[in-house]
Amino acid sequence: MITLEQIVRELKSYDGDEIKIMEVCGTHTSSIFKNGIRTLISPKIRLISGPGCPVCVTPSVYVDKLVDIAGQEGHCVLTFGDMMKVKGSQMSLTEAVARGADVKVLYSPLDAVKLALENKNIQYVFAAVGFETTTPIYGVLLEEVIKNEIHNLKLLTSLKTIVPAVSYVCEHEEKIDAFLSPGHVSVVIGCDVYRELAEKYKKPFVVAGFEGEHILAAIYEILRQIKQNRHDMKNMYTSAVTEKGNLKAQSMIQKYFEVKDDFWRGIGTIEKSAYGLKAEYARYDAGSSFGEFKEALPKGCKCKEVILGRINPTECPLFSKGCTPLNALGPCMVSAEGVCGIWYKNVTVYRAPVNSNIRIEGEKYEH
Repeated sequence: MITLEQIVRELKSYDGDEIKIMEVCGTHTSSIFKNGIRTLISPKIRLISGPGCPVCVTPSVYVDKLVDIAGQEGHCVLTFGDMMKVKGSQMSLTEAVARGADVKVLYSPLDAVKLALENKNIQYVFAAVGFETTTPIYGVLLEEVIKNEIHNLKLLTSLKTIVPAVSYVCEHEEKIDAFLSPGHVSVVIGCDVYRELAEKYKKPFVVAGFEGEHILAAIYEILRQIKQNRHDMKNMYTSAVTEKGNLKAQSMIQKYFEVKDDFWRGIGTIEKSAYGLKAEYARYDAGSSFGEFKEALPKGCKCKEVILGRINPTECPLFSKGCTPLNALGPCMVSAEGVCGIWYKNVTVYRAPVNSNIRIEGEKYEH
């Protein structure tokens, strides 16, 4: 056993080769700032962010489709709030509403069932965006639609899967030494999926919780593995993550969805990286297939380099200048879960914590 105080001491004193660790989850990125993690570790341990925000990687053609639907008479788009300001090629849903489009923000997809039953003269389209964390609930929604014989509620899907995206990063970025695997997604898909990645790419994959102490312990585990020239999967979030994950949630995904290639804004097309409705449920699809298309980032935008961990957001020439949360030019800034949005809030607005607020006594961890 090792205490948190000992972990911090070793992380702070590390003076070997630079280690580059990518955290994939936006909640981890936020927690790293909130807890002042960087003030507790050596500058030779670099923490970078990956493609962990599904809203941010949703292509503009998807938003264009939502805007078009919302502007049609007798149609209404249903969405979560974080999709409202994501820009398409012309405008966001917020701007579309200002021009008379019908868009409603919901807190749960199941609220859509009540709306559709009460307003059968309106064609509702739910903006189904997310990773494996939220995909099962869209399966539950579809189950309710079928059970209640609802004909005026469809899905427009942009549902991504995290493992192919991480594989893409590993294939294209040799300088990343290890991964802080996502906590929320891993609750659904389990931690076993990272074993193959760890073995294939010879990098440690450590699943961590979201408290500052959890993240420090995970970084220490990564450092320990690298020192020992090992590359294992380690689950350090056992209170929520199991080896096989949530089998019931997985079965809901498998029942209604199938894997497909998809476009990630800021990256490009990644094979087998998304879920679309199975053919037998195509009548509930509002037109989620967009065919071949090209999408260029705004001039000067470095979101691709940010998502792939090549640079920090502050190294983008548009960051906090032309590109801000109120005027998001690049995809990484459009959501509170996006890496640029998180960095803007902590570096530009709050200036980030100078000192950590983590209590370093008392906790003990296995190693």
